[in-house]
Amino acid sequence: MNVYLDHAATTPLREEVLEAMLPCLKDNFGNPDSLHAFGRRAAHAVTEARDRIANILGVRPMEVYFTSGGTEADNWAVRGIGEGDLLYSPIEHAAAMSAISLRKCEKAVPCTVSAGGTVQTDFDGGMSENSLVCVMAVNNETGCIQPVEKLSALAHAHGAYLFSDCVQAAGTLSLKELLRHADAISLSSHKIGGPKGVGALIVKKGVPLRPLIVGGEQERGLRGGTLNVAGIVGFAAALELAQRERETFCARTGALRDLFEKTVLSALGGEVKADGEDRVPNISHLTFARGGDAFLTLLDLGGVACSGGAACSAHASLPSHVLLAMGRSEEEAKRGVRFSFGRETTEEETLFAARAVIGAARARR
Repeated sequence: MNVYLDHAATTPLREEVLEAMLPCLKDNFGNPDSLHAFGRRAAHAVTEARDRIANILGVRPMEVYFTSGGTEADNWAVRGIGEGDLLYSPIEHAAAMSAISLRKCEKAVPCTVSAGGTVQTDFDGGMSENSLVCVMAVNNETGCIQPVEKLSALAHAHGAYLFSDCVQAAGTLSLKELLRHADAISLSSHKIGGPKGVGALIVKKGVPLRPLIVGGEQERGLRGGTLNVAGIVGFAAALELAQRERETFCARTGALRDLFEKTVLSALGGEVKADGEDRVPNISHLTFARGGDAFLTLLDLGGVACSGGAACSAHASLPSHVLLAMGRSEEEAKRGVRFSFGRETTEEETLFAARAVIGAARARR
């Protein structure tokens, strides 16, 4: 048996999403910026998808900007919103962390993070009028839910804007509720059963936004480049399904995650610990006494696909910056493993994976 427990890295394309995309991949292939009939049909498909997403999120269609994915959206938000300083959480996705050094501001101030993986709100400084607060809704490694509402209130009290990376939140939390507090959020299609290579940055009206990619008048002159029509249509379909089904998804994956952790923790005792508090139900992050690359290789050979942290950093062999921010040592921060469950994961697969993890850990003794 081969078991896929890396849904936080990417998810399989849903059949309903593929069906929605097919007309745009075959007959409706026009460039949406072209003025002839082929272009108008493609443009109409984009408009329908934008309206659909806006309705799901409770925002205006003009506040939805399509991107190539979460990485571009994070870069755009960090580098393009506001003119002032930056307050950020040091457990952000690598896309946001890398963009921070490129933001034109006098200072970028990191928040502190608890040992349980939650950004703390008892800070001073780093917020002023027109500055930006950057904190993700759900951490992509530990699955810890972050205090977006509290940070938003603090930001707005200082005249600052709040941006939240919601890529890992789209299948588990209410995005409409998050947008009641955040001024901008980023989303990625392939984390929720949609196609790769498409995402969105949602920016509320009145929030200043500078272009990141120039070269065309697309997206109201703020994001150049021919739109990925089929991807956008698929993204809208996937987002609608993910938000509609999130309560069922949370209940199901939460039960599987709990079964997995109970089985592994009871068998290995002090050789493993679960990381993080107040987590979304589909992510389990465990730190093993003898984890690391060799351990991941054993799991792969044993038929279990998972990851040592974020997929975008999987080849770096560096300690997790998330675990370091949680107070772990560099050596311990190299031994974490993320298991993430999907809508198609079964109990049989979960128990198979748990036994494989136990076997690999014992083989490393």
